[in-house]
Amino acid sequence: MGKDKIRRFAAVKSFDNFYEPVIGEVSPMKGKWRSNHFKNDNPIVLELGCGKGEYSVGLAKHFPDKNFIGVDIKGARMFIGAEEALNDKMQNVAFLRTKIDFITDCFEPNEVDEIWLTFSDPQPKKENKRLSSPPFIERYRKILKPGGIVHMKTDSDLLFEYTEEQIKTQNYECLELTWDLYGEIPEKIDPITRDIFHIKTHYEKLFTAKGSVIKYCKFKIN
Repeated sequence: MGKDKIRRFAAVKSFDNFYEPVIGEVSPMKGKWRSNHFKNDNPIVLELGCGKGEYSVGLAKHFPDKNFIGVDIKGARMFIGAEEALNDKMQNVAFLRTKIDFITDCFEPNEVDEIWLTFSDPQPKKENKRLSSPPFIERYRKILKPGGIVHMKTDSDLLFEYTEEQIKTQNYECLELTWDLYGEIPEKIDPITRDIFHIKTHYEKLFTAKGSVIKYCKFKIN
């Protein structure tokens, strides 16, 4: 780990919007995110694999009546979003360092309202490691409220095709799906989806600059 990464990782540990439970143990925040951190009863939205946290911060700015938690295992990356949120005195965004495999250790059943999967690793050789695979969906099912929504944005044809297949074979309720988010006819995109087009992750900016087509879907786990 480079010196700057070490500095950022050490710094983010002192932020009051950053949490790092012991992996494999139940988090002290489980079931207490609203009461102990956000101090409100607003919906909780997770961004799994949040990277630098810019999407979590962007969504939190756009939806002040929702609480957002960026989740990743790379603490030095999350420093960027966590620092921005602190500097902007944002009260509705937090960051959690853990493996997504252990997400049920951090949230109670029905504690989460929505989940975002933004530019996840497509895991070309390990289907069960894909964040839309049945093992991960079962984890989400345990923490999502009934009717909770899962969103996915990706540049990967492989991951998106796989996710579309899972939606069909597992009988998830597909609410929206497009293979070309920014090239789609505007009237065919939900107004709420169109309204957050301006929020882009670091990787999304890189991918679109190279000509990659961005895919998007949202669905409910019945």
